[in-house]
Amino acid sequence: MSYEDTAEKAPAISVREAAPADAPIIAAFNAAIATETENKTLDPGVVQPGVIALLEDTAKGRYWVAESAGEVVGQLMVTYEWSDWRNGTIWWIQSVYVHPDWRRRGIFSELYRHVESNASADPAVVGLRLYVEKHNTRAQQTYQALGMVTPGYVVMESITATPGIDREN
Repeated sequence: MSYEDTAEKAPAISVREAAPADAPIIAAFNAAIATETENKTLDPGVVQPGVIALLEDTAKGRYWVAESAGEVVGQLMVTYEWSDWRNGTIWWIQSVYVHPDWRRRGIFSELYRHVESNASADPAVVGLRLYVEKHNTRAQQTYQALGMVTPGYVVMESITATPGIDREN
């Protein structure tokens, strides 16, 4: 039995590529992600233009949203990494969020399967990756249940400037 098999299933979920009209809810969900997972407060004046920039330029990435009865209940973003070792593109899954009222109903699984299907249909895509907070074991269990594995890498970073985010955290 997988992790999500024990969860209540959501009614009539559809997944679609996000549109510019979705920018406000995506920005709000992104702010919620930062608060819930990293205890950070994002500046809406930075986040919403960042969301719009991606929605207007698919070379940066793409958002997909999950809807129920016309209400956006979840999201994820994909950005791209070129892999010279594999001579192809790796899609990085980021900005994963499911509204609290809709969690444990298979929403992320629907989003993931949709993205996985799109990636599989594109011969230039050689894999999917994501990073997850090391203490977020529930999310890790979900990703593993979908077939993802821990590759043994540690993510390191050096952020030079992020307007609206406290660099100490």
